[in-house]
Amino acid sequence: MCGIAGRVGAHAGSREVLKKMTDSLLHRGPDDEGFFVLPGVELGARRLSIIDVQGGHQPIVTNNDEVAVAFNGEIYNFGELRKELLSRSCPLKTQGDTEVIAYLYLLDGIEFIHKLRGMFAISIWDTRSQTLLLIRDRMGEKPLLYSTKADGGMDFASEAKALLGVGAAREADLRAIDFVLAFGYAPPPMTGFSSIVALPPGHVLKWSAGKVSIERYWKFDSSRKEVFTEESAKHAVHAALEDSVKMMMVSE
Repeated sequence: MCGIAGRVGAHAGSREVLKKMTDSLLHRGPDDEGFFVLPGVELGARRLSIIDVQGGHQPIVTNNDEVAVAFNGEIYNFGELRKELLSRSCPLKTQGDTEVIAYLYLLDGIEFIHKLRGMFAISIWDTRSQTLLLIRDRMGEKPLLYSTKADGGMDFASEAKALLGVGAAREADLRAIDFVLAFGYAPPPMTGFSSIVALPPGHVLKWSAGKVSIERYWKFDSSRKEVFTEESAKHAVHAALEDSVKMMMVSE
């Protein structure tokens, strides 16, 4: 499962506070923990080891601390993407998918996201531009929550408890409660807490110099129309399911 947490802004830069956040996510990642801390930024991870069990420690940091990545999820086509990176002379040191994310971003910028097949909540710190990116998978399979500060700082985590433990207000969002009572869930960006926001599926959040912007990077294209016979529809569904399951079987 894994869990991530972090902070950016003037209040960030404490390993002790970051560890408090990741400790609250221990149940999501009992196998390993890791931290990336510089003045003004913290990234932390609790890991459930599945891919590259020995070498996949997070956060992953590229040469000269240019890019740091902590993420929750699994990139099913990372093997194919890893081969692409090796062909581009990237100095890969692990066999896992986190490092693939780091170097794809380093080379291609945010456009790398369109190459990924998987479930993910990704945090990327770009030291070159002093920018934090938070990215959630297309369907929102992996959770990613954040809370902003009055001074422009921001905290983020896989679960609300990590944010509540470092100062996020516990005031209930009554509109979210209405949704839960009526429909059984509260859609993003609602979380149940007025101080905590859920990044919507298929969106990327950018934090830079205390400013937050959010953009949608994917939307289901309902304009595409295809005509199937009953037999061709059966074959298409079977092929899609077989391909999906095969990709998800990658594990150690």
